[in-house]
Amino acid sequence: MSQNKAEVWLRGPLPNVPPLLQPVAHALLQVREELNELMVGFPDELLWERPAGLASPGFHLQHLTGVLDRLFTYAGGEALNEQQLDYLSREGKAYIGNNLSETLVKAFNNQVNNALNILQNTNESTLTETKGVGRAQIPSTVIGLLVHAAEHTTRHYGQLLVTVKVLKAR
Repeated sequence: MSQNKAEVWLRGPLPNVPPLLQPVAHALLQVREELNELMVGFPDELLWERPAGLASPGFHLQHLTGVLDRLFTYAGGEALNEQQLDYLSREGKAYIGNNLSETLVKAFNNQVNNALNILQNTNESTLTETKGVGRAQIPSTVIGLLVHAAEHTTRHYGQLLVTVKVLKAR
């Protein structure tokens, strides 16, 4: 992150995002900013490397996108569709493509945009509603799922940051 730029949460409320969901939106936007900066020029040939057995950058990029999609789907009270289940089954499996790092970053950016749109259209009165997670329909709440989506995103970004820095330093 640029040293002259305040973190997203210090820039003030985001328009159209309900007050109780501001921290979720701030966290997602912060990760998006930092991830885009981190991944500039990252070579595709390092995308599936696993230094010291860590998860690869490619996995983290896929997982960041997939988890946001899945958790926001559950928060909406829906089950995963066939496309989402297929995406989940492919997370972490190496594949080759032109500008793949850039493509995976764009997919994450699009998923953050989708999440922000959902946050903007979430009525705060629904935040304590129970929603089922996964095939077992483990109970959570709308706010629990949305906060976990932000927390999970920041956790995986931190892991991606370390892995990318280790690989770039080689």
